[in-house]
Amino acid sequence: MTRTALAAATLLLAAVPVAAQNQQAELDARYNRARAAGYKAPMPCGASASAERSRARERSEESVLAYELAGIQQPLDGIIGDLPHRITRWPEGRRPIRHVTVDWAKDMPPRIAFQRSVGGCSLGPIGMEADAIAQAPPPAQPQQIVSWHMKLPGPVSPVLEAAMEGTYGPKARTTAVSVNWGENGWDWRFAEGFTPFTPQRTWSVAKSLAATLVGANEHRGAGLIPLNPTHGMTSPPLPIPNWYRSDGEDRRVGIAMDRLLRMASGRYSDTPGNRTDPLYFGGSTVAETVLHWPLVHQPGTVFRYANNDTLTAIAAIAPTFAEHPPAELFAKIGMQDTIAETDWLGDYVLSSQVWASTMDLIRFGQLYLNDGKLPSGERILPEGWVKYVTTPSGPQPPTGTFGYGAGFWLLNKEPGVPADTFAAIGNRGQYVVIVPSRKVVIVRRGEDPVGSSFDISAFTRDVLAALEE
Repeated sequence: MTRTALAAATLLLAAVPVAAQNQQAELDARYNRARAAGYKAPMPCGASASAERSRARERSEESVLAYELAGIQQPLDGIIGDLPHRITRWPEGRRPIRHVTVDWAKDMPPRIAFQRSVGGCSLGPIGMEADAIAQAPPPAQPQQIVSWHMKLPGPVSPVLEAAMEGTYGPKARTTAVSVNWGENGWDWRFAEGFTPFTPQRTWSVAKSLAATLVGANEHRGAGLIPLNPTHGMTSPPLPIPNWYRSDGEDRRVGIAMDRLLRMASGRYSDTPGNRTDPLYFGGSTVAETVLHWPLVHQPGTVFRYANNDTLTAIAAIAPTFAEHPPAELFAKIGMQDTIAETDWLGDYVLSSQVWASTMDLIRFGQLYLNDGKLPSGERILPEGWVKYVTTPSGPQPPTGTFGYGAGFWLLNKEPGVPADTFAAIGNRGQYVVIVPSRKVVIVRRGEDPVGSSFDISAFTRDVLAALEE
């Protein structure tokens, strides 16, 4: 902060009564405890619920506490360990988790995250009581056949071992690395307690899954994105009721689906990356959190990475989910262990809150290697969709070395990495790297603490170099 800015801030504080400053500090501390509890409750709930419905069958509470709830953002990291939590399961010997509660204030009910009857957990709003949840237990899952390719130790094994040992980020915590190449090439490594079928939270890899749901909707004929535009063709307005006026007075009419997928809506967001804490940890809903942000730029002119853009894109296609639920598409792809979670009113939080296994993310990458077609030959994404999501036709990130397409990051300028390489990337070190020219999919899962990083470019480069030997 400059001296001028510091002096101005000091004068501003001096003008505010001390009692008001103290009151605000107390309010902020209280809200931070509520947020910390709202971070803690969904993690054991979501991890347990997704694991119990997966081929992994279970995930220990100790593992969740050691990985998902360690090394998180401040000030929550310094609070979360002191907040007691309780896990409640359905009675009469039923295995499934019912809800998780976390104490945070003596005069308020605990924060609560509950498993929905369709699977996955939702965080209740601050103040929700357990007896307010009218949910039936999830149905018992049939015993699934566990199938997994035999790994082929050899060319990439040393690179995978190096990743697990911290070579690509000394403070990073890698839980899984897996490489699939060609028709049958496969090798992987997992941290203790993790398997190919253990679901982990995808964080912002979910944005690429959201873009895929938009693509599937386009393949069914939605027509919200002109994939092959002709001169003078414009994108249709988003079908979100009562969002904006269409008479030209409301510039939000220029926020087309393409601009949402390219993080170029032009809307304000409160933090870089638009953390959306009220939705993620506060228990607010998608409807009340996402659509109200005002324009500060002309749509399509400025890149601003924001959860709200992805969530608005999903809001536009949400009416199709009754007939085409996300779980149906994931099952088609072969993502058997994937669960997309919702807010407490049932709207999908597809900017972050998806649990998926390493095996599932390999299948996801293979779909894009195959240009949107399943192994059976059935096309579920439009022809040309991969070219569309990997074309940097919108405004680009002002910092960093990665470009951005439509729902995917681009590694098109990384030394030693083919120019057609693109990736789904999420918080705490989630990566799905797709290299069409080499027919390679690389998945790295982690629970990297704040302040650490995993060098995915170097890892990708070393994997590809090893496959050439």
